[in-house]
Amino acid sequence: MKHLLTALFLAACTFESYSQDSLLVAEVDNLSVVETQMATTKNQLQADTILASAESPSENVKLLPEHYLFTQRILWGEKGLMRNINMFKLSESSRDREMNIRSTMFKLHQYTGYATLVSMIGNGIVGQRVYSGQRNYRDLHEGLAATTDVFYFSTAALSLFTPPPMKDREGGVTSLNVHKALAIIHMTSMIATNVLSGMVEDNPSLRPYHRAAAITAFGSLFLATVIIKI
Repeated sequence: MKHLLTALFLAACTFESYSQDSLLVAEVDNLSVVETQMATTKNQLQADTILASAESPSENVKLLPEHYLFTQRILWGEKGLMRNINMFKLSESSRDREMNIRSTMFKLHQYTGYATLVSMIGNGIVGQRVYSGQRNYRDLHEGLAATTDVFYFSTAALSLFTPPPMKDREGGVTSLNVHKALAIIHMTSMIATNVLSGMVEDNPSLRPYHRAAAITAFGSLFLATVIIKI
């Protein structure tokens, strides 16, 4: 009987020890699952943060200059029309893409500027003949004037609507700033030339002003073309 009780006691102790071991293993397994879930969640948060950073501009990176033309703001400003297109959402990658577009537009701006000067010279020669009484050149003069307008205002549009630079341009007297100042002069003169051309027919006394406006437009555009190369 004594041996039977001893055997039962040992059996009970063994069962209790096994139960405790089983509970410990279960707790370890549960802890491992929790740690795995926490690690997965952390990795997901890190991935989301990286993705968000890539899709939105960094607060530490200045993507647009402080000062740029209102015509550029219409298309390329923070809330410009081009920002409605996915590939031009404001970000570092889109600004890099815009700089390539800007470079191409300024090359075209340069070429159409040269074409405008050539057209102006031809129009000035023919216009002088018309003023001298050779009325048979009138249609040619009007055709060259229309061609000049197309070249000139295309040149202006390529500059006015190009994406803004990455930073504000340097202040003071620089070739670019002088080029911009001359642009105001030849733009104003070009508009005046077109307005006066429609008034000369009924009021011949305006011919000297029409001629002066045209010469000013050509001269300032020529200087602007030269100064930007210096």
